[in-house]
Parts: sequence; C-alpha cells; structure tokens
Amino acid sequence: MSYVELPGAKVPIRMWADPASVEDVAMRQLENVATLPWIKGLAVMPDVHYGKGATVGSVIAMHGAVCPAAVGVDIGCGMSAVRTSLTANDLPGDLSRLRSKIEQAIPVGRGMHADPVDPGRLYGLPGVAAGWDGFWDRFDGVADSVKFRQERATKQMGTLGSGNHFWELCVDSDDDVWIMLHSGSRNIGKELADHHIGTAQSLPHNQGLVDRDLAVFVADTPQMAAYRNDLFWAQEYAKHNRAIMMALSQEVIRREFRKAKVTFGEVISCHHNYVSEERYDGMDLLVTRKGAIRAGSGEYGIIPGSMGTGSYIVKGLGNAAAFNSASHGAGRRMSRNAAKRRFSTRDLEDQTRGVECRKDSGVVDEIPAAYKPIEQVIEQQRDLVEVVAKLKQVICVKG
Repeated sequence: MSYVELPGAKVPIRMWADPASVEDVAMRQLENVATLPWIKGLAVMPDVHYGKGATVGSVIAMHGAVCPAAVGVDIGCGMSAVRTSLTANDLPGDLSRLRSKIEQAIPVGRGMHADPVDPGRLYGLPGVAAGWDGFWDRFDGVADSVKFRQERATKQMGTLGSGNHFWELCVDSDDDVWIMLHSGSRNIGKELADHHIGTAQSLPHNQGLVDRDLAVFVADTPQMAAYRNDLFWAQEYAKHNRAIMMALSQEVIRREFRKAKVTFGEVISCHHNYVSEERYDGMDLLVTRKGAIRAGSGEYGIIPGSMGTGSYIVKGLGNAAAFNSASHGAGRRMSRNAAKRRFSTRDLEDQTRGVECRKDSGVVDEIPAAYKPIEQVIEQQRDLVEVVAKLKQVICVKG
C-alpha cells in the first residue's frame, strides 16, 4: 500500500498502516507529535503501537531539536543477521543441545559475562571490527549519574537481555541456515535515556507541551550537546553488543559443526531505536526512528516477526516520503499483561510448535498471537522495501 495522509497541527501524518487499526491512545500520541514546533515530518510504519511519549513504529524528523522519547529507552536497539554455509540437511533432528550451547555462550535476561569479553580474540570474524580503540575511554564523557555502572556495562557487552530480545537459528526458502539476533544497549542505554528524558522535562521551553514525555533538546545548548554525546555512545554500545554476540554465535556454530567447516557471509546489521543526521528538501534534520529501520535505496534491513512465525531480510527502496524508513518488526497488537491474561503455556506450545525454544509462563507475553501478522506488515510497505529472503526460525532463545 501507499501511505494514507491524515491532517496534523504542524505537519501531515503519513501512515503506512490502516488508521482504523491503530489504537486510540496511539493515534493521540501521533497527533501530539504533530503539534511540536520543531517538527518537519512524521511517517508512521505498519507496526505502529502505543509507546512512552511517541509511538513505537514512528519516524519523526525535526529541525534543530530532538526528542529523547522518540528514540526510546533502549537506545540503539536493533538486529543483526548472517547467512551461513550450512543447509537445513546439516541440522540435527534434536536442536536442544545447540540451543543450550548458545545459552551458555551468550548470557540472557539479566545475566552478564563473568569477565568482560575480549574483542581481540574475535577480530577477523564477520561483524567484529578492530576499530574499538578509545570506545571505553569515551565512557568518561557520559552522564555522571551512570559512571558507576561501567563495570556492569562492560560485563553486559555481548549479552542478550530479555523482553522481545532474542537469538534465532533460521532456515530460508532455499534451505540456507541463518543466525539472527535482536538486542540493544542493555541497561546502560536505558539509564542514559531515563536521565536525559528527566533533564528535558525540566527545561523551560518544554513546559507548555501537550505531553511532557515529548520534551525535546534544542540545538546549540549544553543539554543537547550532552544528550547527543551519550546517545551516540549508547548507539555504538548497542552495535558492539550485537557484534560480540554474533561472533560468539559463530564460535559455537563452528565448534558444533566442525566437520562442515562452516563459513559466514556478510553480516547485516541495523538499528531501530536511534537518531540519524539526514538531509531532506535541502534541510538538515535530526531523524528519530523508534521501532523503524533505515531503508535507503539498496540498503539491507531485517524485519522480524514473532518467535513462532518468521522474519524477512529486505532491501530498501529509498522512499523519501517515509524518510527512507521501514518497519522494525511485526509490532505488538496487545500489551504484555493482556497477553498473559489471555493465553496459557498450552497456547504457547501450540503456536511455537516445531521451534526449539522456551515454552513456559515466563515468555507467554511473547506468544505469536500478541503480535501483528508479519505478512500483513510486509504487504503494507511494499513501496518502502523489497523482500530478499523469508526466514523461519528453528531455534529461538529468549531471556
């Protein structure tokens, strides 16, 4: 579908979703965003749903300002995927051992490594660059309120987290095996986001906003400079976090399939909670994507479904009306609490049949039925991306 344009106070609301399917509370959030004095454009993805301040699944372009809540609290959250030389025929009938090995190599939930992972031993693997010099030195420049978290942050580098974060082994329509994972900046990113949202809410220019969660930083102020410093550091943390996990995954796969001499392709990686400096119609803008990926012409991206359905590797079509963006996934159609009330572990077992994964009460809120149908979400953005590959998970690791 092409987009539907709805009127907004300052800019039109361009929607790649059926407006009738959007929750009332999410629609009000979109209308609120469109009132911001600094806004220059708003694009709404087909996976849109309610979030803090700004909806998940929205792309907001502003001139001379940025809204921390329009980035999200998991700064830099995103996806990585790589095709392996394995095929479906190489996989054993029982995948529980492989799932266990991954869970041993990559801490999940609130877990962390006993000692920080040394990226030096992982250099040379796809996705792990050797250019990390000075990364932790830059931590000295982030907000004083989180300085004491450095030891924990170093041990959480290369860990999955919980919620909708996951690690998967997938098979595509050609029977090629892929590794795919979803994670972000762990707790350090959330703490930085919370700190700066609080700071923004206290500033005088934000006192008259329709929603205090939409508080912004404006250009050429010390608060904006501090936020951008911490924001870009957290985005790099998230990128390195995924790179370490991908490298650890490859080590496990190489060991478990030693006879196959496994090789890996080029890693595809994309943020979907972040800020980017971009230029449209001759104007320099700060574009926030909260639950959205960049989909510039020819750029590869990843759009995952739920833990029992499947995911898509896509290539961007460079649609400027959407600020070169696309959805970040299927998007929730009910809250976590609603999913827990409605579904049981038996429902989870039924909906994840054929997938080696947790099937207990701790992940019922991640049941496939709590998410929008991924095929529908893909169909609604055919003018934003083209499908390169469809993947179906055979292992799903969650925290």
